[in-house]
Amino acid sequence: MVLNVTILGSNSAIPTLKRKPTAQLVNHNERFFLIDCAEGTQIQLRKYRIKMQRIHHIFISHLHGDHFFGLIGLISSMHLLGRKRELHVYAPPLLENILNVQLEASQTELIYPFNFHPIKPDVHDKIYEDEKLIVETIPLDHRIPTCGFLFKEKEGKRKLKKDVVNSLKIPVNEYLNLKNGADYIDSNGKTIKNNKVTDNPHPVRSYAYCSDTGYYEKIIPIIKNVDLLYHEATFAHDMVDVAREKFHSTSVDAATIAKKAEVKNLVIGHFSTRYESSQELLKEAKTVFKHTRAASDGKNYDV
Repeated sequence: MVLNVTILGSNSAIPTLKRKPTAQLVNHNERFFLIDCAEGTQIQLRKYRIKMQRIHHIFISHLHGDHFFGLIGLISSMHLLGRKRELHVYAPPLLENILNVQLEASQTELIYPFNFHPIKPDVHDKIYEDEKLIVETIPLDHRIPTCGFLFKEKEGKRKLKKDVVNSLKIPVNEYLNLKNGADYIDSNGKTIKNNKVTDNPHPVRSYAYCSDTGYYEKIIPIIKNVDLLYHEATFAHDMVDVAREKFHSTSVDAATIAKKAEVKNLVIGHFSTRYESSQELLKEAKTVFKHTRAASDGKNYDV
């Protein structure tokens, strides 16, 4: 049961030779979800050997260029490479007009179905759901309407204890009932409790993505107890005044949110170009929340 996150870009607005602006890939049981799509994202996908055509859902947090300037290029490359499967983009409404203008100007008619889903960044809302996963928005505090995204697994079915099931000679047509939690009544009328023939399902996991935002405690109830939190930490805490002015967070801000939300693990990112290394920010964050790691391009984190 796979749920992991690959960092495609860990820098803030301006790319460097070591760090690209924001993009992440969420892999849930080999289904790929892209979060944000900065300039150079498709290069990063190639660099880390991730097949772009396996991405079917893209979530854009807000309309600052370092979070979406790579999107039209990715959409175009998918078209040029002969994509057939549909693509879904979830983003603030204005982005639909921007994409339409870009496609019209280049006289491009996509050869695959393209579906745009407008979201409301200022509302906590469920925007995606399938049989195994839910994605919700997380309203954030930034200069323009911005949201994060919360990925939550649904509880799976119970797991059969195959040796017990076989020893009791339970017929195959009862398996689904058992997986759904039902007891089994044998041919003699004896009731076999479900927990005797099944194990608990895999624990559900959750991932919260929060970039860009100032220090914003209103997100705490939404991200409470998540397994992995990504929270921007653009500045070290000696620049807290600059962070407040620019509606960004410091490393201490991110760690404080993680601590108050009682998350299991924290990854900080969206580092200002002024920091050649993230170690200063990581060291600060760990003084508040020890289960902190610093994002780096290409790094993979299990949830």
